[in-house]
Amino acid sequence: MSGIFDQALADLLAAAQLARESRELLTKTGHWLAEGLTAGAVVFLCGNGGSAAEAAHLAGELVGRFQLERPGLPALALTADSAILTAVGNDYGFEEVFARQIQALGRPGDFLWAMSTSGRSPNVLKALAVARRQGLKTLFMSGPNAPDPEVADVVIAAPGPGTPRIQELHLFYGHVLCQMVESLIFGEPAAR
Repeated sequence: MSGIFDQALADLLAAAQLARESRELLTKTGHWLAEGLTAGAVVFLCGNGGSAAEAAHLAGELVGRFQLERPGLPALALTADSAILTAVGNDYGFEEVFARQIQALGRPGDFLWAMSTSGRSPNVLKALAVARRQGLKTLFMSGPNAPDPEVADVVIAAPGPGTPRIQELHLFYGHVLCQMVESLIFGEPAAR
């Protein structure tokens, strides 16, 4: 069993080293999100499975707080309403569960922050397409095999060797973005 731990840790450390290449992109993205939120944008988040849980987690960090005592920021996980998910999934198909919510709730200038470890989740890609048509800003976090970079305004591909490491890097990236947003909007030091 210690071999499993050692391999998982080695994979995570190797992926984290490669993730350093995302520093500049994350910094630009943090500024972009902070500017939008300051201007009144809402951040919608979505993903499937573990990414759905991360979407809810990161929405909670924005609405509640990350590290600072501050007013809540407008964020909503499109994965959290079981009545909407099951109604839309039943009536229109699972591919529509996020797109339909973006069509109903998203406004120009809002953000869709989407996650897919494979980069190929049909419902996530459909939501990104609808968001772009409606004038939302789009952020897509995927694994190393990201689709066409034109799928979103910003694509952050995690260099993990498999789903668990990709999800761990997505959470790391998400936490870094939340910390940057807090620092930029509320003027507190980013390093803690």
